[in-house]
Amino acid sequence: MEPHTTPSMVKNTLILAKFELKKLLFNPRGLISLFAFALVWLLILLYPVRSASSFLLTEEFKLLISAAFGESSINELFKWEVAEMAIFWIAALYLFPLFSIFVSADQFSSDKHRGTFRFLTLRTGRDSIFFGRFTGHMLIQSLLLILTILATVILAISRDMSLLLSALTSGALVFINVFIILLPYTAMMAILSLYANTARQATIYAILFWAISAIIIAIINSQLPSLAELLQWVLPGAQLSMMINTQGLGSLAYAPIPLIQAAVLLFLGRNYMKRSSL
Repeated sequence: MEPHTTPSMVKNTLILAKFELKKLLFNPRGLISLFAFALVWLLILLYPVRSASSFLLTEEFKLLISAAFGESSINELFKWEVAEMAIFWIAALYLFPLFSIFVSADQFSSDKHRGTFRFLTLRTGRDSIFFGRFTGHMLIQSLLLILTILATVILAISRDMSLLLSALTSGALVFINVFIILLPYTAMMAILSLYANTARQATIYAILFWAISAIIIAIINSQLPSLAELLQWVLPGAQLSMMINTQGLGSLAYAPIPLIQAAVLLFLGRNYMKRSSL
């Protein structure tokens, strides 16, 4: 067995991460998933994003929204230089975490089902396996996020070529923010994938976890509002509704929340994997 020194652990982690990415790009099942993802986002971009962005540019729509929700409720939404990126920002905040649950559900469950963990642990340590799979799935989601952002940039410059620089700048900030948001979701799915026997079971556990958490927070909110506010910061994604009315560097003010959540979940997942009999 290879000694688990820090350099070898990092090397093995990167090898496993690259392997996860290759499974998406060179495996028939991965290519089908990539095609399905691209098709879904193509429909979203061509209809909701393009249509809504045209409304966002009109003064009448701004007045309507201000009258309905208050002038300061979503005022930052109208400050985006690229309307298409503003609508994409709202869609990405909610859809990419949902995609993350499905994309990251099979980090370890297939190995448990096939009994291949013993083979993997003969060649590298459990830390490399855990962080390698996590990193690989973050690479996959990063690739998907980059593709959708580039498609949004193309959609914006097809309307106005002068928006290229603004669209690329906004797209880079959207990428950083959404990438950070996805960290705790992927870390949570790593733990659930270790516990579940199949990817479907891990997905069901995730849906049940967020549904039950939302119900508990709603019940507590009606009785102890101050405690409910504290619990919302513990649940991944609780800050998303507040991020809608942000843009640019201002959105990064919420970055510490998912970063801390991801660090805690990765610590728990690593310890769970080291102590479990896989």
